[in-house]
Amino acid sequence: MCGIYGIVSYGLAPDQLRFRLSQMGRLLRHRGPDDLRENVFRVNGANVGFGFTRLSILDLETGMQPIQCPVDDTVIICNGQIYNYLELRKDLTSSPFISKGDAEVGLHLYRKMGTSFLNELNGMYAGAILDPSQRRLLLFRDRFGIKPLYFCESNGNFVFSSEIRPLFEGLRIPPRLNRNRLTTFFTYRYTPGSETMFEGIYKLPPGAFLDYDLISGKYKIVRYWEYRLDQVKPEMDLDEAADRFYELFSDAVRIRLRSDVEVGCLISGGIDSSAVCAQAAFSHPALKLFTIGFGVEKYNELPLVKEFMEDYPDRFHGAQLFSEECRPAALSRLPEIVASIEEPISLGTVLPTDQVCRMASEEVKVVLTGEGADEIFAGYRKFMIEMAASQYSFLSGEQQQAILIAYPELETYLNVRHLDPARRYIQTEALFDPGELRRLTGEMPPEALFPEDARPTLSGNEHPVNEMIGFESRSRLPDYVILRLDKLSMRHSLETRTPLLDYRLVEFAARLPVHLKVNLAADREKYICSQAYLKHGLMHHKQAFRRKQPFTIPLANWLADADTRPEYINDILFGGMIRDQGILDPDIVDKIARRVNSKGVGPETLVSEADRLFAIIIFTIWYDTFIA
Repeated sequence: MCGIYGIVSYGLAPDQLRFRLSQMGRLLRHRGPDDLRENVFRVNGANVGFGFTRLSILDLETGMQPIQCPVDDTVIICNGQIYNYLELRKDLTSSPFISKGDAEVGLHLYRKMGTSFLNELNGMYAGAILDPSQRRLLLFRDRFGIKPLYFCESNGNFVFSSEIRPLFEGLRIPPRLNRNRLTTFFTYRYTPGSETMFEGIYKLPPGAFLDYDLISGKYKIVRYWEYRLDQVKPEMDLDEAADRFYELFSDAVRIRLRSDVEVGCLISGGIDSSAVCAQAAFSHPALKLFTIGFGVEKYNELPLVKEFMEDYPDRFHGAQLFSEECRPAALSRLPEIVASIEEPISLGTVLPTDQVCRMASEEVKVVLTGEGADEIFAGYRKFMIEMAASQYSFLSGEQQQAILIAYPELETYLNVRHLDPARRYIQTEALFDPGELRRLTGEMPPEALFPEDARPTLSGNEHPVNEMIGFESRSRLPDYVILRLDKLSMRHSLETRTPLLDYRLVEFAARLPVHLKVNLAADREKYICSQAYLKHGLMHHKQAFRRKQPFTIPLANWLADADTRPEYINDILFGGMIRDQGILDPDIVDKIARRVNSKGVGPETLVSEADRLFAIIIFTIWYDTFIA
């Protein structure tokens, strides 16, 4: 895990370019505190600078980058891990290796196969390859965008980086607000698609590469992988699917335990992180586990974690559990958290995520996590509602009454359910409606509020639940869930690995009959996960089929109590900061702030006044940090 950055310039002299690289690298040392290297290459009249800050995980002695092939001078820098590098290396015996790590495997695969080499990689990665013979700079990103990669061009210079702030140093330009995405953020709580909240700063899409022509100075973006959800195998039965799931899952954990340093696990009361820990403990009996508790009982999963470990004394007898309580005082860390994430993300879990990553980083350099299963295997209640809505008209009157009792929110959803899957995707959890957005921001929301480039590839033959999974995996997963995990773990120089996003497991999920993901008869989301974990002994029935509790925080409790709010939040809400910024309507903000209370709000609440207020607080901090 590292930080990568680079500049392509036709006007800067090598010394000038090296100075700008050094300024970019200074801002990425938290991603790679162990080492740093910067090189400048001359190709076809262009000076190309590559920079790399290293967090040493694999090949501690020879794995420093950039790595340059002595045969043809191709160069690679890569942030992340290619987990199947040992298997791939066996087919590259004639290549002139100068290291023993994973990044050089990617370089020689590219030399052998061109851009199709990306189809062979299993991992999380964002990288760059300089190919002098083809006069090409290639930027690439893993299938689900687990590792970030940003780029920008200005005044004849092209820059890229693992994070956003180095781009402004590389180009010597100030950050500006992208007003085109203001209402998008206040609808979705994040910014889906390639645009960011910074004007002119773009994300390379997941599963894509950027091909930059060093002769013309122009580039094109090509998607090399699409998540197709229209190729379901209806004949697959439960036993077959559970066995195949476990086969892929266990191998995904196995290859993610490859490391030359100690590996730990993040664990919550959920079944997926518990299953990852249980599988890892088979081969790592002295596993270190890290979790966060809360003082508010209905949010606190620490007792579930302890119970799980006590139920398997043989498996966890050598394991150590590290835990802390996340308290209202954590709100005081919001400004530094917002600065680290760089893109405004209104997700309350940024607080415990930051805390658990800090705690883990004091013991290990690498942890496995359970992220990804909810998005890929339909683990949220909204998937149950969508399944119920798709079946409702085919049920008898008695069955319809029963399902309305089981899912009280279904009746309202049926009345507003849109034909367009993009609109339907956000209907149950939009933070503000169009009228509220206009009053809050002064901006008229665009008709296509969901960006076209963030839409999944749909054929029209997908089940409605799979359509929703398509949107989850194409936008919310990389731009919301995984982005916060990457930025907050790397803030503490910690590498996080996500076995449940192994592309083999994900492609298997696409072929599953929908009822093996969402089973209304059993009242279960992620049905196949529960069945596989139970069948293969990772957990007992009471754990495998425990009712899912969303991983969230008692935000309404904290924001409603003036005594627990940090003073800077009171300044935002009732001082002059919002009025001085001139972006949001302070009167609307004041009304929302005074309506916040914790009555009737729990972990399952999708949208509350506290959620709306939190988005306003996050945006205001972000604007003050980067723009004002």
